[in-house]
Amino acid sequence: MKIPVAILCGGAATRLGSLTKTIPKSLILVTGKPMIFHQLDILGKRGINRVVLCVGHLGEMIRDRVGCEYQGIKIDYSFDGSIPLGTGGAIKKALPMLEDKFFVLYGDSYLPIEYSPILDFFDKCYELGLITVYNNNDKFGTSNVVFENGKIIAYGKDTKLESMKHIDYGLSLFKSWAFNPYRYECKFDLSEVFTDLLKENQLAGYEMYERFYEIGSISGLSELESKLQNQAR
Repeated sequence: MKIPVAILCGGAATRLGSLTKTIPKSLILVTGKPMIFHQLDILGKRGINRVVLCVGHLGEMIRDRVGCEYQGIKIDYSFDGSIPLGTGGAIKKALPMLEDKFFVLYGDSYLPIEYSPILDFFDKCYELGLITVYNNNDKFGTSNVVFENGKIIAYGKDTKLESMKHIDYGLSLFKSWAFNPYRYECKFDLSEVFTDLLKENQLAGYEMYERFYEIGSISGLSELESKLQNQAR
């Protein structure tokens, strides 16, 4: 698949407490293997051959452990620098390493899904960005999206509406010029990009039906461990 995936690996992961004091979240062991390799395994099986890791907190450890190639996947690195850029700022800085169109994957997400149908859908859209959503009903986290009749009606990272039944699934897709309004090397969150695109009717939605897994919390890490252990039996 000739489209890169940017993986956001720069967060300090404070919710994981002592687990991330000396290593970045992407190197936390899940069934004995660093999380980043679980993600790369999925991407490789889906035909992805180029990844850009957006790194910050202890990012050099990720580069030293992962290297510049993994099972046929070319890997580049975009470092925040001395000041954290946030999820949006990290993507803005990485744009020279990406292409006119690219996926964005959260570094703590485990999504055993197919990427091609999402890309095919996006190729038929006129919007600059796409967010994948899951009908969550607050089960695996706080629902933050109103998704009706195939459309994103409302999105809010910090605003909770009763009509929010869906949640940001952990994978998005952009045309690079969606980031034109934002300044280079300034801190901003990806949620700001979603909100701004939605205001301009430039945010498409794609519903996923298989639940997501994540290691952003101790409970999430435990759930993924159990899933992968059961899968291996």
